[in-house]
Amino acid sequence: MQTSAGNRFAGLDHLRALAIIIVFFYHYNLFGHPPGLYEYAGSWGWTGVDLFFVLSGYLIGGQLFAKLSRDQPINYGEFYFKRSLRILPAYFAVLLLYFTIPAFTERSQLPPLWRFLTFTQNFGLDLSKTGAFSHAWSLCIEEQFYLFLPLLIIGLTMIKAGKKAVWIIPGLFLFGFLIRGYIWFDILATPQQTDFGKTYYRLIYYPTWSRLDGLLAGVALAAFYYFKPAAWQRITKKGNLLLVIALGLVAGAWFLTHGDHQYEMQGAIFGYPAIAIAYGALVLAALSPTSLLSLYSSQVTRWIANLSYAVYLTHKQFIHLTHDVLRPYGIGDNTYTCFWISLVVALLGGWLLHVIVERPFLRLRDRLLSKRPRAENNLASALNSR
Repeated sequence: MQTSAGNRFAGLDHLRALAIIIVFFYHYNLFGHPPGLYEYAGSWGWTGVDLFFVLSGYLIGGQLFAKLSRDQPINYGEFYFKRSLRILPAYFAVLLLYFTIPAFTERSQLPPLWRFLTFTQNFGLDLSKTGAFSHAWSLCIEEQFYLFLPLLIIGLTMIKAGKKAVWIIPGLFLFGFLIRGYIWFDILATPQQTDFGKTYYRLIYYPTWSRLDGLLAGVALAAFYYFKPAAWQRITKKGNLLLVIALGLVAGAWFLTHGDHQYEMQGAIFGYPAIAIAYGALVLAALSPTSLLSLYSSQVTRWIANLSYAVYLTHKQFIHLTHDVLRPYGIGDNTYTCFWISLVVALLGGWLLHVIVERPFLRLRDRLLSKRPRAENNLASALNSR
């Protein structure tokens, strides 16, 4: 497979860079934006989180399925250790900035610290009251996923579920339809509903039970890769055809959920799985050795992909600080000058967090793991910095 330097998948670099850029465009709208920027470039940027979910489902599911496909035992202690040193140091560093430097708070108030420490901030989240560091909601879902997936595999192994386990993924997809449908018809569509937007975000957009679709799509891809390798090889030989199909699915998902359609019945109930399937197809195309996404690597997208987690953690705060600094100099929030400076500052801020916190802990992780004898996991090795 054609990969970028460091034995990383070039296509996944492109997609991870795409995800953080469109999230940045979307969140920039919260702080004022140049005319046309949000409408034409950022209105659908909220789905960048769903693309991250698909990528996480594939990469993390693959690390576990790689062992299962070879009938090897999974070292769950090592799995949680690697996840902890990948996610927690940068996250805790950002929390420290929030709770010690008031200027770092970009919106309203912070939720209680225990919400962040227990990764439960996404439950009952009300932006009008606790909007600061609200984008950590997606990290809460991912952390819950990192905890839940290994436990699910342990349980299925104990009961010897075998091939029956394949029904878990469509079952959870169906659960998402049912829970969102119940919330929509029983709560949101009732005549007495007076605060639709707040209720929609609190009960559908943020909670784990209604946002599993992207993670499930990624896990399904990982299962397909490891348990149906012959079929995977046949399908991924047509990489550019897959890319065209994926882009068609993305267009369909956009039509279903863009603008106010996101809050309507079809978007609220069917939109999230449509986005998950579309982005799942895009990831499949990116992993195909013959697709344009896989064949051409880029130093720029590789750099942005490496910084994507750090940028995600800090971009809203740096946008807020940049606007505060530029305003006294007559550079308005709604100017393109302010936008481009904010983008550069957000990338540099993410780079600083990556260099000062992420990279040292990743090196520590690799150094500690290198001292332990273990079977080589091809996917984990190819995506070691993930």
